[in-house]
Amino acid sequence: MADELNVQLAYGERGLSVRLPAERTTVVQPRFRPGAPDQRAVLRAALREPTAGPPLRERVRPGQTVAVSLCDSTRPQPRHLMIPALLEELQDVVRLEDVVLLVATGTHRANTDAEVREMLGDEVVEQVRVVNHDARDESSLVWRGVHGDGVPVWLNREWVEADVRITTGFVEPHFFAGFSGGPKLVAPGLAGLETVLTLHDAARIAHPDATWGLTEGNPVHDDVRAIAAGTGVDFAFDVILNREHEIIEAFGGDLLPMHRAACAAAQRLAMQQVPETFDVVVTTNSGYPLDQNLYQAVKGMSAAAKVVKPGGLIVCAAECRDGFPDHGSFREVLASADSPQALLADIEAREHAVPDQWQVQIQAKIQSKARVAVHSDHLDPEQLRSAHLEHCPDVAAAVRAEGPEARVCALPEGPQTIPHL
Repeated sequence: MADELNVQLAYGERGLSVRLPAERTTVVQPRFRPGAPDQRAVLRAALREPTAGPPLRERVRPGQTVAVSLCDSTRPQPRHLMIPALLEELQDVVRLEDVVLLVATGTHRANTDAEVREMLGDEVVEQVRVVNHDARDESSLVWRGVHGDGVPVWLNREWVEADVRITTGFVEPHFFAGFSGGPKLVAPGLAGLETVLTLHDAARIAHPDATWGLTEGNPVHDDVRAIAAGTGVDFAFDVILNREHEIIEAFGGDLLPMHRAACAAAQRLAMQQVPETFDVVVTTNSGYPLDQNLYQAVKGMSAAAKVVKPGGLIVCAAECRDGFPDHGSFREVLASADSPQALLADIEAREHAVPDQWQVQIQAKIQSKARVAVHSDHLDPEQLRSAHLEHCPDVAAAVRAEGPEARVCALPEGPQTIPHL
């Protein structure tokens, strides 16, 4: 129909096409840049001509052990390109048996062998030792003192005891840490549970500067940065991606200046200004692998909450093939109170944080502002009701139900684009 706009939402691996009212729909997407023609060359350049400090090869000596931190399977980091490029650069300097790849799970579950092979490729897995970080295994952690604003820091033993420590990741806006990548690959990525709970306690998460695109003065990012700087990173390696998960730019070198440069580049692509708030915001969690579960989908809801009117409707299309997920305490905490407002009050009254409460706290805060409906092929209406969420079988129908005057904003890439007034 002439008065309808076809919008392709990032949903699972195949996407979801919806038709929205053309005259009253504003579509907000990242500024698209094509992937670098030779992505491997871009990665090599970042390792050899870093943003700050000497090239990677000049920081490593023969006989040293090397620990490399990398994102887990819930993140679209191009590990299959970044890790081989890094190992190639270290070739003839260190032995592969002296390298360990640490999957920075934070408090997420361990990745399966199949997931690790999908992330890295069989050749890397057969040649290099890969270890899932476990925040709850005290025997695998080392005490590193108090850093930042009173954060007790426990870090992965293999990371701490390595002669050379290298972070690898990708940078995009993050809903309470400002930006991903960089220092987050140390903590919370490789941190113990007590450290993560402190970084994500109710006071830090509730702070108005714990938000998208803000690092300086953000109490979460300030402490994440302090931990990484205080405990030592020898080289940092990050990329920024387009919506096809292709590498646009790569950055390497000293951790903090490298990450500042990557954040500035990501911000230019992802932060988009809009003139008004909207009655309805249709969002996603950027498709697979980011929309594997409801826990991750809170990010897409958070992006929408920036521009939805109080009392308006957020419709989040997230596949959630991994459910809530069922591991961890996210589902239990969500269902522990009768309303989002009661959840917020309970969390704020707790003396100590519990696992997953930060995601619950943010979701409850969003739901206290607006109604939230979820379109998912893997969560049924009863499951969503237990999380105080509405079920949305048809995105277009949910938008139409808000009336002929409702102004609509669509975020097809979800948190890959952060709208702001």
